[in-house]
Amino acid sequence: MLVAAAVCPCPPLLVPEIAAGAAPELDAARAACTDALGVLAASRPDLLVVVGPAEKSGRGPHPEGTRGSFGGFGVDLDVCLGRPDAEGADRGTGADPASPERELPSSLAVAAWLLERTGWSDAPVEGLGVGEPLEAERCVQVGRQIGGRAGRVALLVMGDASACRTLKAPGYLDERAQDFDAQVARALAAADVEALKTLDTPLAYELKAAGRAPWQVLAGAAEGAGLGGALLYDDAPYGVGYLVAAWS
Repeated sequence: MLVAAAVCPCPPLLVPEIAAGAAPELDAARAACTDALGVLAASRPDLLVVVGPAEKSGRGPHPEGTRGSFGGFGVDLDVCLGRPDAEGADRGTGADPASPERELPSSLAVAAWLLERTGWSDAPVEGLGVGEPLEAERCVQVGRQIGGRAGRVALLVMGDASACRTLKAPGYLDERAQDFDAQVARALAAADVEALKTLDTPLAYELKAAGRAPWQVLAGAAEGAGLGGALLYDDAPYGVGYLVAAWS
């Protein structure tokens, strides 16, 4: 059963070595992520599952010990999901078996960096990369499966909101973006499972909201769990909505 969840954005710029001189601009977001991970640790989970958006090559399960790299962003920095000595075997995360040679997709690499930064050692860790095309009901089904994986399951859910908040945003300015992000923020603040389930999938795609599918996985996992929510961060420093929330 799901006992806690943390929702964090997944831009590689969260990693100070990548952000370089702009690193202080996301200090507040990093601090909020640290607080959210503290909620996960306090829940004493038996298993932590990290869910994040992924391109086709990164979709599916990533066992504990899977490595990731930020070399593609010009930084010689490697990360590992959980314990580096863990056996790279699929434990039934609900998708096709993972190849042990695969690297983590960038969203899960950012999650691994956050976990290493906070010294996570509270429970085994598994990763799941989900694709943007995954329809809402399938996301919810995957979440339900994750919620039943152990007696006490925690989720770290990675994903950005819209990328269309300003003229300089990656998706340019879309007047619908602010309302969409506000809707997501309200749902995360209230741990509103139904609101997440019914997010407008085509609109999320148009607004380049990479967190849509991971948030709906969270909705499936949280069904019947009776968790309360708190919104810890809500901003769009680069025209992309970054939200941090904790459910417990």
